[in-house]
Amino acid sequence: MDTMVADPLNGALLDGRYRIRGRVARGGMATVYHATDERLERTVAIKIIHPTYARDNRFLARFADEAKTIARLTHPNVVAVYDQGIHDGMPYLVMEYVRGRTLREILAERRRLEPAEALAVLEQMLAAISIAHRAGLVHRDVKPENVLVAAPPNGSGNLVDAVVKVADFGLARAVEASAEDQHGQLMATVAYVAPELVTGSHVDSRADVYSAGIVLFEMLTGRVPYDGERPVDVAWQHVDRDVPAPSKLVAGLPPLVDELVARATRRDPGGRPMDAGAMLAEVSAAREDLGTQTFVAHVFAQPTMEIAAVDQRPNWARLPGGAAPPTRTMPRAAPAGGRGGRPPLMDNLRARVARLTATERNRRKLLAAAVAIGVVVLISGYWVGIGRYTDAPSLLNLTQANAAAEAKRLGFGMKVGSGIFSDTVPKDTVMQQNPAPGGRLVRGGEITVNLSLGPELYPVPEIAGQLASVGLESLKEHFKVQQINDYSDTLPKGYIISTDPAVGTQLPPGATVKVYVSKGDYPMHVPTVVGKNINEARAILEAEGLVVGKVEYVDNQSRPRDEVLEQDPAQGAGVVKGAKVNLKISNGPPGFPMPDVNNWNCGDAKRELERQNLRVQVQTEGFFGENGNVRGQQPAPGQPVQMGQEVVIQCRLF
Repeated sequence: MDTMVADPLNGALLDGRYRIRGRVARGGMATVYHATDERLERTVAIKIIHPTYARDNRFLARFADEAKTIARLTHPNVVAVYDQGIHDGMPYLVMEYVRGRTLREILAERRRLEPAEALAVLEQMLAAISIAHRAGLVHRDVKPENVLVAAPPNGSGNLVDAVVKVADFGLARAVEASAEDQHGQLMATVAYVAPELVTGSHVDSRADVYSAGIVLFEMLTGRVPYDGERPVDVAWQHVDRDVPAPSKLVAGLPPLVDELVARATRRDPGGRPMDAGAMLAEVSAAREDLGTQTFVAHVFAQPTMEIAAVDQRPNWARLPGGAAPPTRTMPRAAPAGGRGGRPPLMDNLRARVARLTATERNRRKLLAAAVAIGVVVLISGYWVGIGRYTDAPSLLNLTQANAAAEAKRLGFGMKVGSGIFSDTVPKDTVMQQNPAPGGRLVRGGEITVNLSLGPELYPVPEIAGQLASVGLESLKEHFKVQQINDYSDTLPKGYIISTDPAVGTQLPPGATVKVYVSKGDYPMHVPTVVGKNINEARAILEAEGLVVGKVEYVDNQSRPRDEVLEQDPAQGAGVVKGAKVNLKISNGPPGFPMPDVNNWNCGDAKRELERQNLRVQVQTEGFFGENGNVRGQQPAPGQPVQMGQEVVIQCRLF
């Protein structure tokens, strides 16, 4: 594939994360680039939708829905979707980067594939599409351009060993849905389009089966079954004609591939396999019966064309009585010589047979040869139909390791399937097998086992800090959600603060997860009262509309009595009006007797009491009272007091 270096997006950084390195290909709906995910340091493919569709709000909404569905398709033969976004108004998908070529490029180079290769590619295509069908998704645009083929791991050119991946699930549906108000709109590639898409009938998974059958036809013959001057002519041929057998174009193809093409491409959807999974089973059986025989033929591939709308049938489709157009046939060659026009070859053959059976000895030889041939045919038929098969052993209830050992001991291979959740069967224990115990199995064949995955548990995902409309959707995939709105000084309104249970907790599907969502900043914040006297602290808090909650006295030798040592909530914490603030208060150091300062000069008495770490309040009488003498004190002399305690002295001149 050629990489465009003059593209204006070269070097662009998408979403602060994806650095565009070059253009890979351009299609009818999107352009594909290879890029570097600078956050995870990996190469990815980015499909950017053309501006024509990016301006359609209906398309954007459908595109986002389809992207979420596609991202949940996890399968080795599906091109994984990692992320989605919008760059300069153009939506894009971030996908797995597959190092290889499209099936279209391979067919352009090789013209056609051997039957064994074609079935191996189709088997992996159907495995990917069947996953989508189980998720309720129809691809709607199965064609060689959407099939990526990675080089075989062993380095050979044989595609039997290649890894095949299918891309663009749901993209055609997103485009088509955005144009549903346009009469007769059809978004598909006409060379592969199912008849029901052309006629506007109900479309389901069998449309993908039809398209896969056309792709198989092209892999075997090097061309698509129909062509025409206009795309609409090609589209309606799918409705009005049966797909021809591939062996009519390529001599020597085995009948089983003709049968597969015929089954997949029946014009009536009811005659096809119900979905890609059913078709996959037929293809797997055909591969087993095909063997290693190769077939050689050369035909040239024909290009496919895309049609934007199908609004009328070709003129010939409207002939009276629905008659088809006249067709041209090749003249039959005149028979050569011989009696009654019979070729001389037949006369020679009859003469040789007559000579061989002229004597009794020759007749015995012919009879013995016929019997020997019959015996060989019977033995071969028995082996092909019955003898090469045996009963499948039971691997049920064995651990994976024991099942593999048992299968190997009996001469079979073992393949591990997708697995089944179970609350009763221990994890990694065989729950199902195919073939079932006692079922028909080729000697030395492979048994597919499905292991117990244990109880169906899912971890609570990390969604804190996400917009609620996004994070809640991912959580609802497995859990019920209880949304609780709360204040937050760190997250804007509408963002997720936390979850309960915490992130990573394993829960069964349907469990309830509490999600705390920010409703903005707290309406007020707690002032600091640490270091204040309890009475002063109470006044400050009440002035702010807060309430003193629990008051706890604690021993403290270094701080005065009644001083606030700690507060909860702390200074600056967000709270609502009327919230309680709990305080820890100092009991102060051990007490001592109140000094007797009666008749002292007021100034001297105040200084003495303060020297003993008491807080002094002076009450005066008369104009010169503060310069007078102490005429009373509280507490009385000898009463116990503590450091930091407030005491009172009354001062007057006389």
